[in-house]
This record gives sequence, C-alpha cells and structure tokens, in this order.
Amino acid sequence: MKLAMIGFGQAGGKVVDKFLEYDKRTGSEIVKAAAAVNTAKADLMGLEHVSEEQRVLIGQSRVKGHGVGADNELGAEIAEEDIDEVQGAIDSIPVHEVDAFLVVAGLGGGTGSGGAPVLAKHLKRIYTEPVYGIGILPGSDEGGIYTLNAARSFQTFVREVDNLLVFDNDAWRKTGESVQGGYEQINEEIVRRFGILFGAGEVQPGQEVAESVVDSSEIINTLAGGGVSTVGYAEEEVEETSSGGLLSRLRGEEGADELDTAHTTNRITSLVRKAALGRLTLPCDIEGAERALLVLAGPPEYLNRKGIERGRKWLEEQTGSMEVRGGDYPYQGSGFVASVILLAGVTNVPRIKELQQVAIEAQDNLAEIREESEENLEELVDDGQDELESLF
Repeated sequence: MKLAMIGFGQAGGKVVDKFLEYDKRTGSEIVKAAAAVNTAKADLMGLEHVSEEQRVLIGQSRVKGHGVGADNELGAEIAEEDIDEVQGAIDSIPVHEVDAFLVVAGLGGGTGSGGAPVLAKHLKRIYTEPVYGIGILPGSDEGGIYTLNAARSFQTFVREVDNLLVFDNDAWRKTGESVQGGYEQINEEIVRRFGILFGAGEVQPGQEVAESVVDSSEIINTLAGGGVSTVGYAEEEVEETSSGGLLSRLRGEEGADELDTAHTTNRITSLVRKAALGRLTLPCDIEGAERALLVLAGPPEYLNRKGIERGRKWLEEQTGSMEVRGGDYPYQGSGFVASVILLAGVTNVPRIKELQQVAIEAQDNLAEIREESEENLEELVDDGQDELESLF
C-alpha cells in the first residue's frame, strides 16, 4: 500500500520520521511521500529523515516558532489559518500514485491534537483517496490537561477521518523507563505493526508472490465504514543455519528437508491467537469488532494456507464478524514469522471511556479553578481600590 504520510506536531513528526527510517531499512517502500507540520521550529529541526522542504512551520505570526504550549484550541486555529502553507507541501506529493493519506499525531499535546483533525477535514474535502489517522493517546500519568486534550481531539479526529487507528501509550510504557527511551521504543512498536500491515501486498522485483494475496484493497475494505481500529501483533524468530537452511521453532524436526505441515499449521494458529489476545495498540474486547484483517508475514516456506485459513476462522468466531479477511505476505530474510491483526470498528474500549470520564472531571475542575482565581484576584485588588487612584 502506497501512503502519503503527514506527521502533525512533535509526536506525529517523530513517528513519520521513524516510518521513513523503517522503509529504508526494510525496503518496504510504503511511504510514497512524507511531510511534517509543526508550530515549534526545534521539533522540525530534530527530524532526520523527512526532507527539509517537506517540513512545514506554521503559526509563526502568533507563536514565533515556539509551539502552542499544549493549547489544542490554539493549535486548531493556527492549522485553519495556515492550511494553505500545509497544502503547499501536499501539492508536491504525487497523489495519483498513493492509495491513501495517513495523518499521524499525538492527541495529548497542542499542535497535533488540534491541527490533525483540521488537516484530515481539509484532505477529505479535496481528495477522493481515503484519509486515515494514527492517533497516539497520552499515558494516564501525564496529567489532566493532556487527558482533556486527548479526549477532545479523539472525538473530533475520529469524525474527520475514514478510520482512526489508535495507539495507547498507557498500555506500552514500561515502569521505571525514561520518557525519552520509552517514546523511542513506542515509536518502534508503532512502526513495526503498521509497517507490516501496510506493506502487505507490495511485491518487490524477485520477491515471492503470496499464496493468498493481501493487497491495498483488502486493507481499504477493512478500514471502510469508519470508527476506531486497533492492531495486534505476535512474532516468532526464524534462525538461519550455517548450511544456509532455515531452522525455527515453527519447524517440525530439526534438519528436516520439508516443514511439518501440521506443526506449521498449529504454530500459525497459535501466533494468530497471541496477536489477537495479546497487547493490542488500543486494548479492547475483540468481540464485536465489525471487520478484521489477518496478515501472516515471513519467509514463504513457513507460511501455509491451511494455517491462515484456520486462524481466520478462529478470528471470525472470536469477533462475531462476518467480514474477516486474511492472507500472507512473503518476507524473505525477515528473521521472523509475524501475525498482524487489524480489528476495525471496535466499540468495547474501556480506555476511551475512562479517558472521557477523566477529561470531563478535568474540564469541570478547570472551570472551577478559573472562577476561583478570578474571585481571588478581585478580592486582592479591591483591598486598596478606595484609597488608590487608577493610572488611567
């Protein structure tokens, strides 16, 4: 699948930068074009792989390149005012060669949280290609203002895109991990999952063709209908032996010339279960997912149709969905076999409900604090008002 990626804000820019690095490292060529948009000049300068001409600084007349300070209303206003500058970068994208736009943003801050929904709305008005979002939720320990920003941005963003793929930092941060180290690891996790998902069906010269092809239309059809999506992932290592043959825990017996089909089928089914029931990008109850897509990636000799078919059937039973697609993505020399599951149209998501509840409380508290602050200021100033004359 060929994508035009736009990272909005600090987190969005870093993720798109990481996607470009992944593309170069794996040769997957899913990023047809990339741009990064920000109100903070320093964040744009810190990118390594997004070309300088595709880094767009907006809001200079209002925030002078210093960012919006977690004010996502200001972020949205600036995005609306400077949308022509963003469009200037998009104009250089060969849109006729892309399958979809992907707008990436952290939902807890100011620029991406406010600006990403504005950009998504703009793109949908102009282009016929689908517009997807990757929205990154802040950790619950990041504070009330970030939770409030994320809840408001989420409910706006999800309405403006054709589908919102969500990644929840809260489910992925490790205890005691530094903020910087934590986010680098999280970005790697995001890119690995979505990289394999969107890379499925892209056949490079000399590469094996899949038995059961997953192409961009399968992904588009799974994401059609809108709503929220989550991605599951599980992998098992494949080691190369000195003789050049491949050995793995997926193999029936060490040294066998042919893979044990029954064993491989069972291992594939097990990987599918691990991906669906393990740590999803957005933890949720998979029952009730409207649509699903299963992709098995790895060296072709470790993939078999029977295992994929059995995994797909199991996924149908677990989700209750009649729209479960599946196929393989031959990935020679990958060093692993991976199962990637896209669950689209999920609704039973405790984290989103919790986020919205905390945000409502934070909003009420902010209103109370502001009111109290104004009263305290009046009280403070009124003390000397009768004795002192005003300057003007």
